[in-house]
Amino acid sequence: MTSILEFAATVIIISVSGVMSPGPLFAANVAYGIRSGWKSGIKMAYGHTLVELPLVILLGVGAISLGILPHFREYISVLGAISLFAFAGLQIRTTFKDSFSQSSPKYGPFVMGVLLSALNPFFLIWWFTIGFKLISDALVLYSFIGIGIMFGFHIWMDYAWLGTVGFLSKRGKNILSAKNYKIFMITLSGILIYFGANFLIETMR
Repeated sequence: MTSILEFAATVIIISVSGVMSPGPLFAANVAYGIRSGWKSGIKMAYGHTLVELPLVILLGVGAISLGILPHFREYISVLGAISLFAFAGLQIRTTFKDSFSQSSPKYGPFVMGVLLSALNPFFLIWWFTIGFKLISDALVLYSFIGIGIMFGFHIWMDYAWLGTVGFLSKRGKNILSAKNYKIFMITLSGILIYFGANFLIETMR
């Protein structure tokens, strides 16, 4: 039986693939952070949560409905594994691209947090694949309340990461182009591949 600490560790480690991945939300946060520091990151996280929480609840309801289908969890495990492999590869590829604009965004950080979440294909695909697997596991372990538990383990990272990026941007520290950050992201990709392999092993038990 998976303990709460084991589940928390799994959610946190896998969530890093979505939270810390380079993308438009990160780029906009850097631009805002240069002017407003950590406060802009928190505001973007508010906007992000406004989109993410209803999506997670809807996916949880969908997982409950689909849970009656034969071999549903096996299909989700395979889909989650394939998605983790794909995101790990995409993450490595994107990490080595210098494609992060620091131009001034058009809207405020809260609005941009909403827009860059709701209109971000990466964000939506992550939740419909990898995130859906985490939601399914949470339901099996803790019933409907598991959705809230899983979301709690996930969402704090958005606030911590976006706030930290805004704080460092204000002080002129470029964390994405640093060699150590690239090493970190490659290491993270390796961990995602490991979890993907574990998902596949689940289907064989």
